[in-house]
Amino acid sequence: MTAFHFMNKQLPKGWYSRGYLPHYDPGSATQFITCRLFDSLPQKVLERFRAELKTKKPEDIDREMMILVEKFLDSGYGECFLKERRIAEIVKDSLQKFDGERYKLIAWIIMPNHIHLLLKSLNGWELS
Repeated sequence: MTAFHFMNKQLPKGWYSRGYLPHYDPGSATQFITCRLFDSLPQKVLERFRAELKTKKPEDIDREMMILVEKFLDSGYGECFLKERRIAEIVKDSLQKFDGERYKLIAWIIMPNHIHLLLKSLNGWELS
């Protein structure tokens, strides 16, 4: 079952949603996370991607959506505030603040309009 199937159903243990983006917090497992700026991916683009993926098998939708979204984010759409050094420094400092205490920050990168993280929760801290 894909994350999109959880949108209107009771979520299994470990899955969370605010109604529009399901996510999974398995505790101390290593996780890859992408955070994006508010203007980096317009709703009309997401709607176009969803329409394109309607013909795909349900088991392929999540992977295909991720590929489309990542390509679009890498195109640098939006104001790209994270390309400003002072803003990127604030984000970097925030990412590193609890490294080794609440999580192990394995890898990270700050892109102009989004951030990628690879981390593992520590000491019982939940990512939420």
